[in-house]
Amino acid sequence: MDFESLVASRRSVRGFRKDPVPREVLVEVIELAKRAPSSMNTQPWHFHAITGAPLELIREGNTERMLAGAAVDREITMSRHGYQGVHRERQKEIAVQLFDAMGIAWDDKERRQDWVMRGFRQFDAPVSVVVTVDRALAEDTVAHFDCGAATYGLVLAATSKGLGCVINGQGIMQSSVVREHANIPDDEVIMTCVAMGWPNEEFVANDVVSRRVDTGEVANFVGFDE
Repeated sequence: MDFESLVASRRSVRGFRKDPVPREVLVEVIELAKRAPSSMNTQPWHFHAITGAPLELIREGNTERMLAGAAVDREITMSRHGYQGVHRERQKEIAVQLFDAMGIAWDDKERRQDWVMRGFRQFDAPVSVVVTVDRALAEDTVAHFDCGAATYGLVLAATSKGLGCVINGQGIMQSSVVREHANIPDDEVIMTCVAMGWPNEEFVANDVVSRRVDTGEVANFVGFDE
């Protein structure tokens, strides 16, 4: 697959088959992901691939704490006010697309809650890849940028192998649970996680492609001939 086709075919997959993902496939994916560029070759990232019983414990702990009303326990700084303005509108737009695909009415609180809980369970994917950054660079936003590049590389590499992925901040809402069962070293900070597995072709939300704004809204060209 050429790069343009790979990028165009990537989408957030939220429904997975139960089939395990072989370790050797994940090694190949991470080998590609770590080719991402980083500031002055610092390579501040780490990838923790989790499956089986440890992942089930993370799902259970994350879900139980969130249902019990526990405060969000993430290790990275988030906006205190959540998404606002155009960013909130884009967030709502993809929610509408997903709910329409799944046949979930806006006033169906039970099914909407079930959808949220799927996120806390990392969408029941057979693998979760937790991305961390070296704690020495935890306050360095350039290192955060580098981890974002590596995470996108991870998702593209997985897509090239036929895997489905979704970058899933809900899966680390209770980062202390993740840290415990994934054996995250103390000198690393949890940034995000990627739910990964073989896509379930019958899960209709997997066909949803988020709409993107026109290039003219996000790109500015200076000094070019008209």
